[in-house]
Amino acid sequence: QLQLVESGGGLVQPGGSLRLACTFSGPSADFYAIGWFRQAPGKVREGVSCISSTGRNTNYADSVKGRFTISRDNAKNTVYLQMNSLNREDTAVYYCAARFSICAWGINEYDYWGQGTQVTVSS
Repeated sequence: QLQLVESGGGLVQPGGSLRLACTFSGPSADFYAIGWFRQAPGKVREGVSCISSTGRNTNYADSVKGRFTISRDNAKNTVYLQMNSLNREDTAVYYCAARFSICAWGINEYDYWGQGTQVTVSS
C-alpha cells in the first residue's frame, strides 16, 4: 500500500506561482508513476500532469502546458508540480495519485491517492 501526502497549496494572486509537493512511501515506491489531478467546485476531477516512474516521460493537460512543470526526486520520494502564471481558473483542490510504472489520464487508472491540497488564485 503506497502512501501519498500533498503539500504546498495556499492562496496566491493571479500571475503568481506555487510549488506543490507529493511525498510518497511504501513498498516499491520507485516503481510508480505519479499523476497530478485537480477538482474545482462544481466540476469533475481532471488530469493535470503526470511523470513516469523513471522521470523520463512527462505529460501535461493543454490548459497548463507551458505554465506548469512536473519533476521528481526519487532519492527524496517526492514529486513536484511547479505552477507559474496562475489564473483564477487554476483554483481547485489538487491531488497526487500513483499507478504502476507509466502515466495515464483516467482517474480510475490510479490505485493510490493523497488527501489533496487547496490552491486558491484570487486578488
